[in-house]
Amino acid sequence: MRMKQISKQTVKCIAKPIVKPFVVMVMLAISSAGVAAVSDQQFQQLLDQVNKMNARLEKLEQENASLKQSNTELRQTNTATAEKTSKIEDTLVLVEQQVEATSWAEKIRWKGDFRPRYEYIDAEGSGSRNRNRIRARAELIAEINPEVMVGIGLASGSESPVSTNQSLGAGGTTKNLSLDLAYFDWKATENLAVGGGKFKNPIKRTGGHALLMDSDWRPEGVNLRWENNNLFVNSMFNYFEGDSNRGTKPSYFVQAGITLQPVDAVRLKIGAGYSVMNAAGYSSFFGDDDFFGNSFNPLSMRYRYNYNVLQGFAELGFSLFGLPVLIFADIIHNSEAPINNDGYAVGFRLGKVKKPGEWDVRLAYQNLEADSTFGLITDSDFGGGGTDVRGYIFRGGYGIAKNWSANMTYIHSQNDLASGKPRDFNRLHLDLNFKFK
Repeated sequence: MRMKQISKQTVKCIAKPIVKPFVVMVMLAISSAGVAAVSDQQFQQLLDQVNKMNARLEKLEQENASLKQSNTELRQTNTATAEKTSKIEDTLVLVEQQVEATSWAEKIRWKGDFRPRYEYIDAEGSGSRNRNRIRARAELIAEINPEVMVGIGLASGSESPVSTNQSLGAGGTTKNLSLDLAYFDWKATENLAVGGGKFKNPIKRTGGHALLMDSDWRPEGVNLRWENNNLFVNSMFNYFEGDSNRGTKPSYFVQAGITLQPVDAVRLKIGAGYSVMNAAGYSSFFGDDDFFGNSFNPLSMRYRYNYNVLQGFAELGFSLFGLPVLIFADIIHNSEAPINNDGYAVGFRLGKVKKPGEWDVRLAYQNLEADSTFGLITDSDFGGGGTDVRGYIFRGGYGIAKNWSANMTYIHSQNDLASGKPRDFNRLHLDLNFKFK
C-alpha cells in the first residue's frame, strides 16, 4: 500500500481558528504518525468528515449565540412581567377590598306599594259614609347568605291585625307608621323552607279570596313550607297571645294540596287544610270587647268556643277566548261549635292584570256563619269585617302602565245573621295601585 504524507496545505487548512479542540486533537493525532497508511480515497473521506464536523460546530456556535441572546431577552421579559404581575396583584387586592365594602349593599333590596283609595259605605242603621284612605308599605330584604334572608317591613295604619289603611283628614296631621314585617326565611333544603318572626301568611288563599284570613294579616310565630313538583304543604305555629302573663294562646295551621293538569291549558288544584285556633274562655284579642262576629259570653265577655276548622278547596284554571279563567270553591267547618259553624265561598275570575292594557273581572259569593272560623283575622272589608256575614263581591281591574293599575270593588252583604235580623252593609272601593321593587 502506498504511504502518503499530509501536506502543509492540509495541516494549514485544518488548523483554522474555527477548528474546535476535538478536531485539533484528532488532527494532531494524525500528524504525529507522520505518515498515514491510507489510500487517497480514505484520506479524502477523512477530510470530508472533518469539514462536515467543522460546519456543524460553526452552526452550533451560531445557535448557542442565538440562545444566549434569547435567554437575555427572556430574562428581561420575565423581569418586566413580574413587575406587571405585582402591580396587577396589588390592583386586585384593592378591587377585592372595594368589592367587600360594597357587596353588602348589593345584597339588600327594597320593595313595596302605595294605594290611594276612595271608599263609600252604606250600613243599615248607621247611614252612609265617605272617606279617603291610603295604604303605604315598604319592605327591606337582606340576603344574609345564599340560604337565609331577613326582611323588615313598615306599613301605614293603626295596630289593626288585618288592615294597614290610613284615613286622611284631621287637618293634614302626620300619620302612623308601624312594624308590619320582621322575619327570617331559611331555605333548608331544595324543597323545604323555614321562616319565623312576623311574616306574610304562608297559607294559600283559594282563588285569591279571603275566606279564612285577610291578605293583610301577618302571623307571628314560625312556618314551614314544602313543595315538590305539583305537591305542596304549608304550615305554621302562631301566637294570638305570646305572653304567658296574659295567658298564652297558640294556634296551628296546616294545608296540603296538589296541582294537576288533566289536559293542555287546564290546571286543577285541590287540597285540604286544618286549623286549631284556641280562643274559648279568652277575652277579646283586639279592640274594645269586639269579638268580630264570634259567639261570646255577655257576662264574662269571653269567647264561647275554640275554632278547629277543617277546610277543603279547589281551583280550576283554563283559557276562554284567549283569556285566563279561574273558578274556585272553598268550604270550612268548625268542629268546636254546635251551631252556626259552616262557611263557604265560590267565585270566578275572567282575565288577569299583569301588564298595561290587561283587565280582569271577578265575582264571588261568600257565607260565613258566626262560629265557622275565628273572626278576628277574616277579611276586614267584607260585611264590615269578621264572621256572621254573607253576600256578593264584585271586582274589576285594569293595567294603566307598568306597575300601575286601577281597581274597583263593590260588596253587597248582610251581617248579624245569627240575630235573625240581618242588616245590609254595602261598600265601594276605588283604588289606584302602585308597586315598586
